[in-house]
Amino acid sequence: MNELLKTIERYRALGIEEQIDYKKFYLYSIITHSTAIEGSTVTEIENQLLFDEGITAPGRTLQEQMMNLDLKAAYGEAQKLAAKHTPYSVDMLCRLSAIVMKNTGSTYNTPLGSFSAAQGELRKLNVTAGFGGRSYLAHEKAPQALSDFCRWLNVERSALPKNNILAAYRLSFVAHFRLVSIHPWADGNGRMSRLVMNMLQFEFGLIPTKVLKEQKAEYIQALNDTRDQQDESIFPSVMLRLHNTNLQAEIDAFVASQETNVPQGVLQGVADDLTDRQRVILETIKNVAVNVAVNTKYLSERLGVNRKTIQRDAVALQEKHLIQWVGSDKTGHWVIIEK
Repeated sequence: MNELLKTIERYRALGIEEQIDYKKFYLYSIITHSTAIEGSTVTEIENQLLFDEGITAPGRTLQEQMMNLDLKAAYGEAQKLAAKHTPYSVDMLCRLSAIVMKNTGSTYNTPLGSFSAAQGELRKLNVTAGFGGRSYLAHEKAPQALSDFCRWLNVERSALPKNNILAAYRLSFVAHFRLVSIHPWADGNGRMSRLVMNMLQFEFGLIPTKVLKEQKAEYIQALNDTRDQQDESIFPSVMLRLHNTNLQAEIDAFVASQETNVPQGVLQGVADDLTDRQRVILETIKNVAVNVAVNTKYLSERLGVNRKTIQRDAVALQEKHLIQWVGSDKTGHWVIIEK
């Protein structure tokens, strides 16, 4: 897929990854969307405050916040393992699963005995694969299947051609599909499969793939189609396309933030008084689609800055008569004051 290679080349040529704290916030975004696919409603900004400052988000349950904290800890461990090129093993994957499920995993009691998802133990019961009466691999076959998976992945990692970006991405996507198809644990299989996918990408120096919550339906459909048609080329093809789309969006946002296309009448006489962030706020308000309400929440999520900081900048711009608030306090939005 040459289009993705061109997108990656431009992404890196622009130096997007070299921005201060960019990789940290990109990882926070991966975590936020991965948990959102599983039902979490915590936003990227809320996770930033939770991870960096320990500030919990009002209106969010303790369970969904712990889900995000646990996944962050698992990604930290995965990055260390990837840096060491650690071989995959059942024990290693179970230890990672224990981190993912540390504070949200349940204990299950079955005729075959009890097991704990919070301790990363393999399931001792069968799991449905969705509608139509389908099920994942029988639980008694899961341990051997997971062992075979690790053996296969270690061989493929060793045989991967150097500097073959697309081959590395495809391996990470196939690994994701195979692991989630085994479904070794009672819970957390989706998060674990995306974690292993990203872990392989960390190991090979790739830009990690982010599955946005808005792409959930297409993502799950690709998994189902791959399983139903027994064609492992389907899921990687879809994931390569989604990854290209998401990277292109990152590029567009970065380029927009670097431009200063605000009309001269707006900045005349005050250009020297504006901070870079205030310029980006003006640019964002000016170029946003007409059906998008540019409020403090929108600007906070778009710029990756907390709401109080955005509000201070907005007030400063308002005092300079550059922007004004239109509408009610709850449903209004900021607009440029044309001069």
